[in-house]
Amino acid sequence: MVSTHIGFPAETVTVFVVLALGAIFIDLFMHRHDKPISLKSAALWTVFWIVVAMAFAGFLYIHHGSEVASLFITGYALEKVLSVDNLFVMMAIFSWFAVPDNLRHRVLYWGVIGAIVFRGIFVAIGASLLTLGPWVEIVFAVVVLWTAVMMLKSGGDDDEIEDYSQHIAYRMVKRFFPIWPKLKGHAFLLSQKEVDAELAKPENKDIKVGRVGKAALYATPLMLCLAVVELSDVMFAFDSVPAVIAVSREPLIVYSAMMFAILGLRTMYFVLEALKQYLAHLEKAVIVLLFFIGVKLGLNATDHLWHHGYNISANASLFVVLGVLAVGIIVSILFPGKPDTEEGKQG
Repeated sequence: MVSTHIGFPAETVTVFVVLALGAIFIDLFMHRHDKPISLKSAALWTVFWIVVAMAFAGFLYIHHGSEVASLFITGYALEKVLSVDNLFVMMAIFSWFAVPDNLRHRVLYWGVIGAIVFRGIFVAIGASLLTLGPWVEIVFAVVVLWTAVMMLKSGGDDDEIEDYSQHIAYRMVKRFFPIWPKLKGHAFLLSQKEVDAELAKPENKDIKVGRVGKAALYATPLMLCLAVVELSDVMFAFDSVPAVIAVSREPLIVYSAMMFAILGLRTMYFVLEALKQYLAHLEKAVIVLLFFIGVKLGLNATDHLWHHGYNISANASLFVVLGVLAVGIIVSILFPGKPDTEEGKQG
């Protein structure tokens, strides 16, 4: 593992913060309407977010050298490819909750904001834990390798529709809010007045909200869906953060790589949804990369303990990540999966 120790120079931090806040503002402003995002628009925006990330990589190259830029790009590419599996999980969640296409980007927006916040917390914790010694790296390596083994054993089980009504996030929302069982625009929560107005409509006369007396707020199915998406992403972060930390101990490199990768996930979701059958073997690339990262962490930790001298350089890591990703995409294009024939069911 390479530690750059660039020391958070004010100029670098300022550029990162300005780019990140500007990107969030652009994303919020450009996709504020409840309209489906077309494949063409999603593809163009995905390219835009990649260009933004590469612009920051160029800044790092100019101000901190090729090695720092290489570490950033490696972490960025790794987070991108690891996020693909998470986006496929989100597709299953949206399908089960029967979320319309025009509302999915709204859930994804708040999901991305949550991911940015939680990644920051996990990166801070992970970087702090690494200061305790190489044994922590061994634990991280075991976590990453265990994730790869579990993905390898699961095979094609991800295609099964999970009953998200038993999900812990679903049950937690129901514990704090009574549920209004129908979507109402893009609202996550409804007031008592809004619920009373809905109950007054003839088509809702048979709806039971399960409340006792009055309630301040009611959760809609969109809120339940968002809660499941957020907690699923938190669980995913337990795997992805140690993997990206394997690239560099420098928190700025790790967090900026993860954040720029996450910023493009909302539009990339719609690209992946349209091209899902042509990415059938990409998960195998994810598994290979997780094994590679686990070995990289293990080599670094044992080198600190026993000084065997074996390690994987920043440039080698970049070539492996990009190479495995390219092979996964090429194989998926040459041998696409079968088109989906069934849609998920609403809970």
